[in-house]
Amino acid sequence: MEVDYSNIKVIGFDADDTLWVNETYFREAEEEVGQLLSHYETPNKIDQELFRMEIKNLPTYGYGVKGFILSMIELAVELSNGTVSNAIISKILVIGKDMINKPIELLDGVEEVLKILSKDYKLIVATKGDLLDQERKLEKSGLLKYFHHIEVLSEKHDTNYMQLLKRLDIEPESFLMIGNSLKSDILPLVKIGSKAIHVPFHTTWQHEQVSKQESNGAEYKTEHSLTEILKHFN
Repeated sequence: MEVDYSNIKVIGFDADDTLWVNETYFREAEEEVGQLLSHYETPNKIDQELFRMEIKNLPTYGYGVKGFILSMIELAVELSNGTVSNAIISKILVIGKDMINKPIELLDGVEEVLKILSKDYKLIVATKGDLLDQERKLEKSGLLKYFHHIEVLSEKHDTNYMQLLKRLDIEPESFLMIGNSLKSDILPLVKIGSKAIHVPFHTTWQHEQVSKQESNGAEYKTEHSLTEILKHFN
């Protein structure tokens, strides 16, 4: 399927697991918490219950490490029937702070791609997560100089994207979104008439996964690295 990108004027990038590594750290933290709470449940059951807790808390805490930490602590209290020790709570807090302070590990080719595309297109970041955490990561990444605008969204639905494009005076047909999540970065853009390129990351949070039925018929490109998108922009 050939896609015409000649009308594109603005290119949006997701941040976590599109520009830099993120989900890997959440999986590592889950394993650590599973070990801490293994006295109360099996690792598999802890994983299931933590996901349930995160989804329950999304409307309250939103996305990001801080909400994840609070969900881990709440789970520890719940699984232990309120008997979890202060030492374990302290260890969970340390795990969360370690996640926040991780060095930024850019994915292959990120700066090369941004440097090339920024010569001919306006680039923006459209990401989810905690505002302070995302601002910190962008600052530490050294990539801010390539972007005209940074937007941290509470959700990534078609309505959120339409509001963003309207506020920035961008026509949907002139906008291209690049990201690793079909649910958040691709399908909502296709729905509003924009273009989208899916660049999968090797690990995807369960909440971001979609069925074949949900993505069936949606027109978008898939490339397996950011550098591969350059072939569409001669």
